[in-house]
Amino acid sequence: MTTADALKREAAAAALEMVANGMRLGLGTGSTASWFVRLLAERVAAGLEVVGVPTSEATAALARELGVPLTTLDDVDGLDLTVDGADEFDGELNLVKGGGGALLREKIVAADSARMVVITDESKRVEWLGAFPLPIEVVTFGTGATLRAIRAAAAGLDLSGSLAFRMDSNGNRRVTDQGNWIVDASFRQISAPKALASALSAIPGVVEHGLFIDLASTVIIAGRTGVERIDRPSL
Repeated sequence: MTTADALKREAAAAALEMVANGMRLGLGTGSTASWFVRLLAERVAAGLEVVGVPTSEATAALARELGVPLTTLDDVDGLDLTVDGADEFDGELNLVKGGGGALLREKIVAADSARMVVITDESKRVEWLGAFPLPIEVVTFGTGATLRAIRAAAAGLDLSGSLAFRMDSNGNRRVTDQGNWIVDASFRQISAPKALASALSAIPGVVEHGLFIDLASTVIIAGRTGVERIDRPSL
């Protein structure tokens, strides 16, 4: 196990301590979240009774393989807890997510949860969001108009940078689980993430964006000196 993997596992183990019998759980996507699913599966095998809602087809496949019971948001009355990773987080626990391409489902699941716990390593803590390109999920129709609108919204907030369609291993535009495309926006430093989130959400061709504002209640950070937990003050 690499050092990075070990840190991800430590963060996932700390999040697992917050899981109680009977919980309805949102299961995140990505390498850090997959550690949580693996550790959760061990607890399920030992008798823990929970159900999970996966945020991607990849997470669903992993959960089924490991024996974690799954459900859907249509079949439960909200979720108790979602555990997911992040590509960046700032001091107010705002996040950039979507590096794994599951931002739309991730945000739907997080918004339907009483609490969202983010598990990560110390490299994801930033003063300003934006060093990691911001994923923006767009419909496949009229992308020229959508890109122009994104540039205009960014310019209104004194932001600029390249907009690039995410590509798959075959050199084609990456298609999300919902059949959309992802544009990665390299804004570098987002000084007003809430304003940018609102501006992007108002663009008709934008399905969702990777700015998760006021959704994370707790961030668990695994570093070389141990595990740190940061809670949003109001929660």
